[in-house]
Amino acid sequence: MDRPLPEGVRHRVVAFAADAFGSLTTAELPAQLRQYARFTPSRRAKFAANALAAALETDPVFRQRIAARLRETQGELTAALDAGTPPPAADPLDVAAAAYLLRPAGWPKLVAAAGEEAQRAHADQVGEETARELGRLRAELTQVRAAAHEEAQAARAELDTVRKESDSLHRKLRSATSDLRRGEAAVRKLQAELERVRAAHGTELAAAEGEARRLRARLAESESALEAGRRAVREGRSLEDMRLRLLLDTVLEAAQGLRRELALPPVTERPADAVEAVAPGTINPKDIARRALSEDDPALLDQLLALPQAHLVVDGYNVTKTGYPTMPLEKQRLRLLGGLAVLAAQSGAEVTCVFDGAELAAPVLLAPPRGVRVLFSKPGETADELIRRLVRAEPPGRPVVVVSADREVADGVARAGARPVASTLLLRRLSRG
Repeated sequence: MDRPLPEGVRHRVVAFAADAFGSLTTAELPAQLRQYARFTPSRRAKFAANALAAALETDPVFRQRIAARLRETQGELTAALDAGTPPPAADPLDVAAAAYLLRPAGWPKLVAAAGEEAQRAHADQVGEETARELGRLRAELTQVRAAAHEEAQAARAELDTVRKESDSLHRKLRSATSDLRRGEAAVRKLQAELERVRAAHGTELAAAEGEARRLRARLAESESALEAGRRAVREGRSLEDMRLRLLLDTVLEAAQGLRRELALPPVTERPADAVEAVAPGTINPKDIARRALSEDDPALLDQLLALPQAHLVVDGYNVTKTGYPTMPLEKQRLRLLGGLAVLAAQSGAEVTCVFDGAELAAPVLLAPPRGVRVLFSKPGETADELIRRLVRAEPPGRPVVVVSADREVADGVARAGARPVASTLLLRRLSRG
């Protein structure tokens, strides 16, 4: 052929080849088509169309094999083409595709004629569809024109109505404008009067506010001075009264405790007491020495807490990390405070437990047990420093017992007049229950 196959004929040839493809063995297929051997006919026509068309054009043997398969499936059409009389009722594309594959005498003319016939049929079909679309568009145009005419008439009627309303509004607007101008004149007159009154009132108000500020300043100074004086008197009196009262209670209870400890008889001097004689056996210093306890005896802590107005100060984490260091800090605190609550109830002593605030990742929400004061050191302060401040806050003469294994803490509180004891001693006492 002196020109390419018409597009419709080419598609029909590829479809015939794709259908006949499956009946051939792999050895009968050209090398470039063997990769499509497992494809379905529709996939071959889609993905191998160019390869099939090229093989049919360049490989006569392959084309003859496809033609042989076509003779088996389209016997009547192929026989008519061999006889040179294609069926008039056959599809022109089928006739052209079969002539291309079979190559009978004059096949190029058959292919060209079939392609022209297919183009004419396609053109007729497109013309019919165009005519139908044109008729539809003309009908729609007629409807649109009718609707536009109706809308134009309605718009004219509405425009007349709007014009009438506009004339009425213009008359009302002119009347309202006149009223507004008269009102504005009256407002300007009132504003001038109001400004005059405001100026007079502002002068009087400024004078009054100045006097009020002066009086308030004097009142604030007087109240500040009065409050400072009251606070100084109250703080000094309350702190000194508390220290004196606590020291007095300590002395009284110490005297009473010493009388009980030494089993002193009442002071009742009689003349007969001066007469030398052999008296019944009584307690002597040697007996008191026998009752001395070692530094690691838990009873020593009971003896110290039995002193009048005794105050037990505990270095919390020092005790817990000595006794149960593997537990979380929260459980360490709870366990120690539970034991201290029992000890406070048994001894009646004042108990303060101090924890290092630097150990905390966040503020602790803790309900202290009854009889135990719980304190955390402030930011920038250690628990040791807080313990020293607690000891220094106590009046001289009050028995203060500090529990800590830290030698520096023990030496410091001892110099301040407190009695240091080891953390292990408290742990033994708490384990006894």
